Amino acid sequence: MDGLTYFLIASLLGIGIGAGVGRLLLIRSIQQRKNKSEEQAQLIIKEANMTAESIKKDKILEAKEKLLKLKTDFEEEAIRKKNQIISNENKLKQREQHLSRQMEKVDRKDQELESVRENLSTQMELVKRKREEMDKVKEQQVNILEKIANLSADEATEQLIETLRDEAKSKASSYIKDIVEEAKLSATKEAKKVVIETIQRTAPEHAIENCVSVFHIESDDIKGKVIGREGRNIRALESATGVEIIVDDTPEAIIISGFDPVRREIARLSLHRLVQDGRIHPARIEEIVAKTVKNIDEEIVEIGERTVIDLGIHGLHPELIKLVGRMRFRSSYGQNLLQHSREVAKLSSTMASELGLNAKLAKRAGLLHDMGKVWTEEPEMPHALVGLDLAKKYKEHPEVCNAIGAHHDEIEMTSMLSPIVQACDAISGSRPGARREIAESYIKRLKDLEALALEFDGVHKCYAIQAGRELRVLVDAENVTDQRATELSLDISQKIEKEMQYPGQIKITVIREMRSVNYAK
Repeated sequence: MDGLTYFLIASLLGIGIGAGVGRLLLIRSIQQRKNKSEEQAQLIIKEANMTAESIKKDKILEAKEKLLKLKTDFEEEAIRKKNQIISNENKLKQREQHLSRQMEKVDRKDQELESVRENLSTQMELVKRKREEMDKVKEQQVNILEKIANLSADEATEQLIETLRDEAKSKASSYIKDIVEEAKLSATKEAKKVVIETIQRTAPEHAIENCVSVFHIESDDIKGKVIGREGRNIRALESATGVEIIVDDTPEAIIISGFDPVRREIARLSLHRLVQDGRIHPARIEEIVAKTVKNIDEEIVEIGERTVIDLGIHGLHPELIKLVGRMRFRSSYGQNLLQHSREVAKLSSTMASELGLNAKLAKRAGLLHDMGKVWTEEPEMPHALVGLDLAKKYKEHPEVCNAIGAHHDEIEMTSMLSPIVQACDAISGSRPGARREIAESYIKRLKDLEALALEFDGVHKCYAIQAGRELRVLVDAENVTDQRATELSLDISQKIEKEMQYPGQIKITVIREMRSVNYAK
């Protein structure tokens, strides 16, 4: 081996020895660190045990304090409960003592009542014996009186009753006269005041309508166009409008006849438009009539809305507004139905306010009371009941419904507004000039009025004056006294109320005239 080889071997040996020494040093360092870590862990464990022991002691002390506090609270609560129980026992003892005293009082009262009951029974026996003795004495006295008067007790009783009856009748007549006079000074005066003021506040027009409308034309040549070839135009117009067109010799006029005023108005307006247009043939007639019907429907709604606005009525159903508008084209005995309903509404409102009632409901009922007359269908029921059904259908107030249904006495009146609406309806219908009346029925009513008064004994002559609103009765002065004349006026008025139908009221005046006639010769 040469020197280089020895050098290499020596280097390798040195490196191996150095690595072994380094490994030993590293192991010693790790061992030292491990020992230190174990010592630190032991210290930490020791400190943790000390801390845990301290916490344990603190918790034990805290638990003991809480236990001591709970024990103290329990003892205090027990003492309080014990005191409360003792107090309740004392109260119960006091109540028992009070009840015992009350029971003693009740026993004493029972004893007193028993003694009073015994005394009463004794007194009742005495009263019974006294009554029997009095009955015997009374019977003896009655026998004595019957022997003296030569009359039995029943006959004497009848004579006494007859005397008392005559006296009572005379006094009753005088009382009736005084009451009537007093009523005339108070009730009649106030009633007239209310009615007169109510009527004066409304100034309605005197409207008279009938079942015929007259359409004026400029010349008679237009009549031929209206009739058409072989009458086809007039037949088409009658068929479309439902009225009768009368074309006669009346100069410059065509008569439209029909019961329904709305149809007459549609026919009149259609004729007016056809005459202005000049084209009159069946197709054009149907077109114009259709447009007129639409315009009339719009006008009906407008009239209804304007009426409720003028009267200050709110919340009315649209269908009821249409019925109000249709009243404009309807008349009753020649009186326009809308004007009549407006007048009744105003009268009812004023009268209700005077009496302290609901004026708004009264006005509403007055406006709607005759709406059954303009219902498009034709039911068999009276118009008041039809109006009642319509009011219920459209959710009107119960008082308004009753006033509508009862204004002709078809149903019972259950509201104070019902007689007001009925009275105002009669006032509006019986107002002079408001309605027409057939002459025959008018004369018959006056004759029946006079004949009714002539049925009474002592009536000599009888005259119905002032359109049947006053009855003058002339009696025989020799057979009828002044007192009987007063009674006669009352009897006649009551019989008229029971047997006759009349608007408004009738004044009965009984006249007794005494004449003494002598002749100087």
